[in-house]
Amino acid sequence: MGRIPGVGLAKGLSITLRHMLRKSVTQQYPEVKPDLPPRSRGVIALVEENCTSCMLCARECPDWCIYIDSHKETIPAPEGGRPRQRNVLDRFAIDFSLCMYCGICIEVCPFDALFWSPEFEYAEGDIRNLVHEKDKLAAWTPTVPPPPAHD
Repeated sequence: MGRIPGVGLAKGLSITLRHMLRKSVTQQYPEVKPDLPPRSRGVIALVEENCTSCMLCARECPDWCIYIDSHKETIPAPEGGRPRQRNVLDRFAIDFSLCMYCGICIEVCPFDALFWSPEFEYAEGDIRNLVHEKDKLAAWTPTVPPPPAHD
């Protein structure tokens, strides 16, 4: 059986005509915020108190866009013990101009210091302003949705 010439053209024109006759939907974005899916990835939020400067997130990041600086602080010993040292976080920064939003840093964090926040409005006019320090990352923490309930 032979092919009928022009079937593909007629099929394409019918799809185009169907879409032309549909009512268009306009979203008023700045005034009305879009409803995002529950697990959407916007920006990475930091819970500074949970971060122990273990550097796992920075080591596992494929783009090397996480910068961590810390220093050791001596904690006085309890009675009968010896003094201990702990890392104190000095700088935690993420360069979102390099980040590919893969989420590896969030998955490898053993202390639940990094979370996905649904915030997506952090555009900048200059690419150098996309390096966000720990104070800016911590400001997004209240926007993190609660985890889903266990089954």
